[in-house]
Amino acid sequence: MSDKNVLFVCTGNTCRSPMAEALLRKAVGGIADIKISSAGVGAMPGQSASDETVRILEGKKAPLQGFHSRQVDEHLLSSSDLVIAMTKSHAEIVRQYFPERADSVRLLCDFIDDDEGLAGADVPDPIGMGIEAYQEVAEVIELALPGIIRKLSQ
Repeated sequence: MSDKNVLFVCTGNTCRSPMAEALLRKAVGGIADIKISSAGVGAMPGQSASDETVRILEGKKAPLQGFHSRQVDEHLLSSSDLVIAMTKSHAEIVRQYFPERADSVRLLCDFIDDDEGLAGADVPDPIGMGIEAYQEVAEVIELALPGIIRKLSQ
């Protein structure tokens, strides 16, 4: 693999995208040529990941180290080979405001095998829905990891 930069995108960059960032980082085992980060289309920069996200990730031995939320911007997008959005609306926002990056934007659920019936689906926002909703998000993200890793290996 040559250097690859992956950017996960959600709304506030405190739940879904940091969870995906940490889970992919664990899955690739620190391969030096894969850089993984996250941002939000409506993020308030500097926030910590949600308590539930932190709990789920600690349980999966995929901790977030020194994480702070950040807003999607031109610099992040221009340095990313693959932009993985949690929902169709996140993908559309990135494509609308950064049309030159449109070809690099994909939905997370598009990396899940078709037999799961999730291709093209949105990853629901778990905020305020309790720990079970965060667990479900983690399970969806984990289903997508093999497909993401295959894409990065191409």
